[in-house]
Amino acid sequence: MVPLILADPGEENVIRKVGGSPEMKKHLEDMGFTVGGVVTVMNTIGGNLIVKVKESRVAISKEMAQKIMV
Repeated sequence: MVPLILADPGEENVIRKVGGSPEMKKHLEDMGFTVGGVVTVMNTIGGNLIVKVKESRVAISKEMAQKIMV
């Protein structure tokens, strides 16, 4: 298991764990980052990520990406 921030761009990854405070976990789950879901890193911009999750593209911060384990 590695944080999403270390995932290779273009590679599909299965979400294994979502960490952080209860508020952070709820926010990430509301955006579609759920255990067992698939996430793909599309691009990295200044440490922040553009990811594809549940057929949507979402921008997340480096801090959020470190809480998502794949």
